[in-house]
Amino acid sequence: MQIWHDIQDMTYLEWTLIRRSSGTAGSFLKAREKIGDKEYYYKLSNYDTVHGIYGHECVNEILVDRLLSVLDIPHLHYELIHAKVKVNGQLYTTYLCRSQDFKERGDLKTALDVFYDMEALPEESPMAFCERKGFSESIYHMLLIDFLVLNRDRHGANIEVLKNTGKRSVRMAPLFDHGLSLVFHCRNDEELDGIDPYEDKPIQCFVGGYSSFENLQLIPRDYLPQLPVFDVQMYDELYEGMDQIMSQKWIATTWHFLQVRAKIYEDFRNKKC
Repeated sequence: MQIWHDIQDMTYLEWTLIRRSSGTAGSFLKAREKIGDKEYYYKLSNYDTVHGIYGHECVNEILVDRLLSVLDIPHLHYELIHAKVKVNGQLYTTYLCRSQDFKERGDLKTALDVFYDMEALPEESPMAFCERKGFSESIYHMLLIDFLVLNRDRHGANIEVLKNTGKRSVRMAPLFDHGLSLVFHCRNDEELDGIDPYEDKPIQCFVGGYSSFENLQLIPRDYLPQLPVFDVQMYDELYEGMDQIMSQKWIATTWHFLQVRAKIYEDFRNKKC
């Protein structure tokens, strides 16, 4: 089950800003628990002591998770859970994200920026470093999805490397953390007015620059896949169950956003190929 609409009692979870969990690094409140032999990580949308829990970053995680599945790009899977939680002694009912630890036995995770600082050659760019280390395809996939959803937050700790000494392997972790994308900054339907999917908002991207349009140029021609059609079938796959959580205006706005960005990408791809 990817979306839990029935309210779950999760008031037992302890929330922290400490960056210690796989796939949930960042500035949002996080929690963890072990169920059997599995480790689970939780993330809330925005929180402060004045407004409580607000925003819809957790919904974005599910939407982008589904899009990545359609595109067949390796990524961390999320669940969206309607839950009661307690933060700083206050009770809230909200939707939160849950993901399972993606590490395999023997894996040690390192943020890409830290790994780069340790092993980069003199004057080697992050992109050249990733290509030399064999991470090219994962990085190109990341740049593509981050363009489509306009992810503003792909800093070096939101990309991870998994080292396994037993297997003598070093590989990229599956993509995770897509909450600060699409129209995440819109807190209500009124703020959705005037959203321009053509606008190239400034972004963080450790391996690229501040423009998602310019970062597309970093993907070689042979790694520019043709996208599936953004039709009714895809709409149904992406937004199943969302109408019980988000407004129709939010759904229509984000769907139009994705369609426009996909068209921009295809025009770019056709010119380059």
